[in-house]
Amino acid sequence: MTTLITDLLVSLAYGAVGVLLMGIGYVLVDVATPGRLHELIWTDRNRNAALLLASNLAGVGIIVVAAINASDESFLLGLIGSAAYGLVGLLVMAGAFLLLDLATPGKLGQILVDPEPHPAVWVSAVIHLATGAVVAAAIS
Repeated sequence: MTTLITDLLVSLAYGAVGVLLMGIGYVLVDVATPGRLHELIWTDRNRNAALLLASNLAGVGIIVVAAINASDESFLLGLIGSAAYGLVGLLVMAGAFLLLDLATPGKLGQILVDPEPHPAVWVSAVIHLATGAVVAAAIS
């Protein structure tokens, strides 16, 4: 029973770190897009904004899972590693977004809030997932 309770508390702690990192990811996407992200997604039903946010959150999740798996049973190091790698992943994703914005015509933030689906959003979403996977692979 003690192991079960310990495992549940460890899961709760990792979950809290993951949720905190996803919250930071949400704020970063909100800053990158004109307008209020919650209105764009939940009120305006903007698919572009939803896809970008979803890919960011999935990228963070990939990184946190890899950090947990690489923790070698050390709870404290795993928790710190999850937070640190998650922050690094968010920085890499933000940098990739900025580079894509510089390398392509128009302003990516404006494209993301367009009510019509745009292929550039898929490219940006894949960049988020790929950078999350790259950071996750670097953890091992």
